[in-house]
Amino acid sequence: AVTSAKLASGVGGKILQVVSTVKDTDFTTTSTSFTDVTGLSASITPSSSSNKVLITASFCASQGTNSAINMFNLLRNSTAIGQPATSQTFTSTRTQYTSEADNIDTVHIQFLDSPSTTSATTYKIQGKVNGGTLILGNRSSNDAEQISIITLMEVAG
Repeated sequence: AVTSAKLASGVGGKILQVVSTVKDTDFTTTSTSFTDVTGLSASITPSSSSNKVLITASFCASQGTNSAINMFNLLRNSTAIGQPATSQTFTSTRTQYTSEADNIDTVHIQFLDSPSTTSATTYKIQGKVNGGTLILGNRSSNDAEQISIITLMEVAG
């Protein structure tokens, strides 16, 4: 679905604040239920309930086994956002299939949210697997440590 809105000249679209978190350690899980990725979250307090928040998350991930699926969700507080219209077996904000253990790929999530609040709001990433071990920020050989980043930008509405 395409969402657009025409804003009054000189009013909307300005970046009002930026918050960013850098995670410089890896994270692993064998959970088949979504679990918080430790340290990959950020909080922002919008100055107006009509403003939006642009969330950008970028990280690398791999698997400890062959032919496994890593799944990632973006949450606003405790609510999953950026979800597909229909729910299927591997429904999530982003899904990553790894054909071979030790492959490493970049996962990028970008979503424009309308939190409709002026209260502190936390955005975070969760991960799970359908089997094997999700390794975020490294690969199973433990020789490719990389940073993970989540950035929030308040956009004037």
